[in-house]
Parts: sequence; C-alpha cells; structure tokens
Amino acid sequence: MKRKIWTIKEILTVSSGYLKAKGIDSPRLTAEILLAHVLGVNRVSLYLDFDKPLIENEVSRYRELIRRRMQREPVQYITGKQEFWSLEFHVDPRVLIPRPETELLVEHTISIAKEHGTHEKSLLRILDLCTGCGAIAIALAKELPKARLWLTDISHGALDVALENATKHNVEQRITFLQGDLWEPLSGQSHEFDVIVSNPPYVTSDEYEALPPEIRNHEPKIALDAGPDGMRFLERIIKGAPSYLCPGGWLLVEMDPHQIDKAVDLVQQTGMYQRWRKEKDYSNSYRVLISQKAL
Repeated sequence: MKRKIWTIKEILTVSSGYLKAKGIDSPRLTAEILLAHVLGVNRVSLYLDFDKPLIENEVSRYRELIRRRMQREPVQYITGKQEFWSLEFHVDPRVLIPRPETELLVEHTISIAKEHGTHEKSLLRILDLCTGCGAIAIALAKELPKARLWLTDISHGALDVALENATKHNVEQRITFLQGDLWEPLSGQSHEFDVIVSNPPYVTSDEYEALPPEIRNHEPKIALDAGPDGMRFLERIIKGAPSYLCPGGWLLVEMDPHQIDKAVDLVQQTGMYQRWRKEKDYSNSYRVLISQKAL
C-alpha cells in the first residue's frame, strides 16, 4: 500500500485534534511549536508552506514529539528551550522551566541599580540564589554590563545547564558558579553583595501533590517543594541575606502571594532591614518582596 503523504496543513489539523482529545492545553499552538521544531523553522513559516509535503523522517520525528506531549511532558523539555527576557535558554529536566512572572525580579533589579546609582559602580556585585538554568542572572548580566555575578544552586545538573546558557549568551566570564545549599558555598568567604536576588522553591508540600502532571511528573521536585508552609527557603534567605549584603544592599525574592505577609514579618523581625516594599505581578497579586539592608 502506498504510504500517505502528509502536508503541513493536514498533519497540524490531525495532531491538534489528538492533543485536544487528550485534554492538552493550547493544542493547536503546541502542534505548531513541535512541528516548527522538527522542521527547524519558525511558526510563521508553517503558514507560508501549508501545502508543503513532509518526508517520512519528518513525520516520524513529529509523531514521537506528539506522543511525548500526550504523556504530559512539557513542550519546553521536548524542544529543549524556553524564552525568558527575550533570550532563549536551554532547559531540560535538571532545571525548572522559567516562568514569565519571574521576569519581575530582573525588571526590579535593573530599576534599583539605575535609581540608586549602583549601575555606575566600577563593579556591581549580584548574587543569584537557587539559580536553576541561570535565566535571572544571565538576563541581568546582559542588561548590566558592569555587573559581576555569583550563582548558587544545590544541583550540579542545574549549574551545568546555567553554565551552558551563560556561555551561549557570552556572559560566562563575569559569572562564578557555586554548588551548595543556599549560603553554604559562601561560608568562610568575605563577599559583600550589592544585590541578592532569588526565585527559591516556595510551593507547599500539599500544593505540590496537586500540581498538574506536566509539573509534578517532570520538573525537579527539589526546585518546587518547600515544606508544609512553603517557607523553608524563604525564611533562610530573608534571615541570612544581611550577613552577605553590603550596607544599603538589596534583597529581592519571588514568592507565592499568600506568603508575602509572612515574609514581611520575617523582614521586620530580623531588625536588619531599613525599608521594604511589595511588588505585584501581571495578575495584580503581590509576588516580589524587595528589602534594603540598613546602612
């Protein structure tokens, strides 16, 4: 029997239907992203070549990617990439997939550097705790050319991915990669940072068990689960940061909106911060806490 020849239009229509039947979010968009990845083109090109026939190898590779997505593997892990701050980052199961709301940390760090003149320093020292794929630090390195950055993560695999991304974006020479649990890799060193930024694990253990399979079964649990109240790492970061910040230095931390009041209480209890403020995300919920160490 003669093998069917699939066009781009036909295979997108059929695969979108399969994905929709499986309850996959945004089935058409997913189908387009995966086919564009197989063909090595952008999504717009698919529409310009709707009637183009696909060769057998392209069809078989595409079917395999659709099969993986039907098993709830995230699109970003299938393609190996995710955009953040208009930069493309490599991602795989060793790292959490960067979320759009985390761009707020980059945005506010840049604003602080400009408002308070730290960007004019001959050397702006920034520490990124729980760096994952390095998205926050690398975006800051691209935007703040005078910055020198230190990245920490407990995962060797995550730091390997961060190094790969830093090299891809030509900022690796301004970054130091440190493996260990939060402040551990800095113990015994005399670092004083102008800015400490972090998107740590902050999901409660109960929330983790209720996460969609794309997250629970594929993204690293160590980058998500932060204990019964989700505060395990946030508390250590808020209490520990003053020991590593220069006088007047800034701490910026992402968290769940429900944790923001607890975090403010911790900031006040330390007695080491002279001011703090809460910043909202794109859904109008408080997502980032910014605190300044006393002079």
